[in-house]
Amino acid sequence: MKHHIAVLGTGMVGRAIVYDLSQKHRITAADNNPEALKLCRDMKGVETHQADLADHKQVARIIKDADLVLSAVPGFLGYETVRTVITKGKPVVDISFMPEDFMELDALAREKGVTAIADCGVAPGMPNLILGHHSQQINIERFEYMVGGLPRERKFPFEYKAPFSPVDVLEEYTRPARVMENGEVAAREAMSEPELIYFEGLGHLEAFNTDGLRSLLQTMDHIPYMKEKTLRYPGHIRLIRALKASGFFSEQEVDTGRQKVRPLDVTNQVLMKDWQLDPGEREFTIMRINLEGGGRTITYDLLDEYDPATGLSSMARTTGFTATAAASMLLEGIFGKKGMFPPEQVGQSEKCFRYIMDYLEKRRVSYQLTQT
Repeated sequence: MKHHIAVLGTGMVGRAIVYDLSQKHRITAADNNPEALKLCRDMKGVETHQADLADHKQVARIIKDADLVLSAVPGFLGYETVRTVITKGKPVVDISFMPEDFMELDALAREKGVTAIADCGVAPGMPNLILGHHSQQINIERFEYMVGGLPRERKFPFEYKAPFSPVDVLEEYTRPARVMENGEVAAREAMSEPELIYFEGLGHLEAFNTDGLRSLLQTMDHIPYMKEKTLRYPGHIRLIRALKASGFFSEQEVDTGRQKVRPLDVTNQVLMKDWQLDPGEREFTIMRINLEGGGRTITYDLLDEYDPATGLSSMARTTGFTATAAASMLLEGIFGKKGMFPPEQVGQSEKCFRYIMDYLEKRRVSYQLTQT
C-alpha cells in the first residue's frame, strides 16, 4: 500500500531516507537548505519544500496530510520537532539523536494515541534493538559495542571525515562517557581507556569511551556492565586530545584584538572543510556488538561501504535504512503500541526484530552473527 510520508531534514542521512522510501511511497521532503533539497527533487514521487524546521507552524503544515513522519533534523531541533509531530497525532520515527530525554514525551504520545520511536539509527539504534532482542532469551551480564565511520583513504593529519557536523562529533569528545559498572552508572572522561582492536581486512583501529548508551542506562539497568566506544584510526585521538588541552574546544570567548570569538566556533569552521566527505569519496561504517550471559558470547559485526550505484555513503545507508525499516514496520501495523519507545523496547518483539534485520539485509546492510 502506498503511503504519504513526510521527511523532515534532507541532509546526508535524510537523502538516503527519501531515496529508500520513495521507491514505494509518496514523499514530502522538507529542509531549509535548498542545496540539500535539490538532491531529492529529481527522485520519483518526491515533493520538496524549503522551510524553516525550527518553526513549528511550518512543520505542522508540512506534516498535515502525512500518514507518518520521519524526523532527520539536527539534534538541537529534535525534541521540539518530535513534540510538534506527536501533538498533531502523527506516528514518528526520529534520528535526530536529541540531547534531551525523549522519554519525557511518552505521556504526550500516549495521550495522542501516537507511536513514536527515537534513536532509530545505526548507533544508537541497532545495538539497542539487538540487546532488546537477546534480553528476552538470556540473562545478559555484559554488553559492549564499538562503532565508527571512517574514510578509506587516510589523509594527514586526522585521518577522519565527519558524516555529520564537526561540532556534533566534537561533542562526543568532550561530554563525559556514562558506563554501567557493577550495576551502577559511572562517568568516565571522554576519550578515556583507549585500546587497539583488530578487524579483518582493516587492521587495528583505536577504541575509546564515548557517551553512547543513552536510554539503555534506564531501560536495561539490570545489566551489570555496559559500555560504548568509538572507533578511529590509531593516532586520531592523540591529536584531538592536543586540541582539547590547548583550548580549541572552549566555549569561553577570547579577544583577538578585532573581535571576540569562541574557540569552539573557529575549530568547527576549520574542521568543517577538512572533515567534509568529498562527492563519491569511499568510506565505511564498522561496528562490533558483544553480549555475554548464560555462558554464551554473542557477537554481531557490521562492515558497510559507500555505494557507488546510488551515491549514498555508508553512514547514510546504515543510519537511514534503519529508520526506514522502522517506518515501514509501523505502516504495516507490525508494531502498534502507543507511546514513546527506544529501539531496545521494539527489539523485544521477535516479529519486529526479524522485520528490521530482514529489511536491512535486503539493502545489503548485513550484520554477521557469531556465537560461542
